[in-house]
Amino acid sequence: MSADSATLAGQAALVTGASSGIGRAAALRLAGAGAALALVGRNREALERTREAALAQGVAAHVITADLAEPQACEQVVECAVQACGRLDVLVNAAGVIAGGTIETTTPEQWRRMMQVTLDSVFLLTRAAVPHLRATRGRVVNVSSVTGLRSFPGVLAYCVAKAGVDQLTRCAALELAEAGIRVNAVNPGVVVTELHRRGGMSEQEYRAFLERSKQTHPLGRVGTPEEVAAAILFLASRDSDWITGETLSVDGGRHLTCAR
Repeated sequence: MSADSATLAGQAALVTGASSGIGRAAALRLAGAGAALALVGRNREALERTREAALAQGVAAHVITADLAEPQACEQVVECAVQACGRLDVLVNAAGVIAGGTIETTTPEQWRRMMQVTLDSVFLLTRAAVPHLRATRGRVVNVSSVTGLRSFPGVLAYCVAKAGVDQLTRCAALELAEAGIRVNAVNPGVVVTELHRRGGMSEQEYRAFLERSKQTHPLGRVGTPEEVAAAILFLASRDSDWITGETLSVDGGRHLTCAR
């Protein structure tokens, strides 16, 4: 079945990073399938725009502002989401940051920030969500990266954090399978979002990066948030009920290539 055939009517989804990029696209794709939403991020104004777009699709949507680098925030986010929606069926961990840096230039502070936002929050949110997901035989979809599967120079902390997300996905899938909770990840290649600009790339650098990515991705182009969101919906739906512990590459074939 196609992702568009999936239905989440009567279910509720918590989506982090829902203010922009893949998180926003995933939230709206889940809304299109009928899921009520708890939208999590730091930018309330941007979250409200996502909420308005979800409401236009006829589903309930609630905004929760939080900095997921704060450990106590993760448990509070899950509690607020369940209170607002009455249940929890799907957790999409899409929040993340990127920063350049090598083994020599990455500072301890940059390393800790990367781990807190990109890896620790996935662990803490999933841990807090498990009791509620047990009740619904729910699903977790983590947004990882091709950098979790392959090593790339110059983004050390990001690669390590995403590799951690992948292993967390597999371990949690094994541990939660008996409860009927499925845990999977999507591993995008280069996708046009604000991520790299926020990570420090100038507009000129970003344009050159996108142009270069046409050569490094076998299908000859970069991806869109909506293409990744379609895969997220598939893994969040009952169409994928016999899939768990998977790291699904949505990257135009980038994971198949050698470094270039």
